[in-house]
Amino acid sequence: MKIKTILSTFAMLCCSYLAFGQTGGKVTVVKDPLIDSLIARRIALTKGVSGNGSALIVNGYRVQIFFGSDRREAYAQQAKYKDLYPESDTYLSYDTPNYRVKVGDFRKRAQAQSFLNELKQSFQTLFIFSEKINPVKADQFNADR
Repeated sequence: MKIKTILSTFAMLCCSYLAFGQTGGKVTVVKDPLIDSLIARRIALTKGVSGNGSALIVNGYRVQIFFGSDRREAYAQQAKYKDLYPESDTYLSYDTPNYRVKVGDFRKRAQAQSFLNELKQSFQTLFIFSEKINPVKADQFNADR
């Protein structure tokens, strides 16, 4: 019984000595220099900011100029719009079974409504949709107006 107590005490002293031996060291981390740039880029993307400080995507508005199942008609409406406004981008999407052609990048609904009124002479069915837009293009397109 006495031997067990002595061995237990000795084992505890050894374990405590080994545990305290781990705290006095110095840790050196060696990493690739690209890691810092990747971390900075990731932070910028999660904040929604590009490397030059401009926002990548924000909530805004677009005007839908076509909705239907005819692909040729969707492309025709897209081409018609590009003839009228070559500086503006068009966004063609396909949700089974319908095609949608949306145009413009507007920060405010009033800007989209003004543009919709301008398009009424050339297109039949126009609607305003709230979605993610490219604000750089929005600023360029709206600066011309």
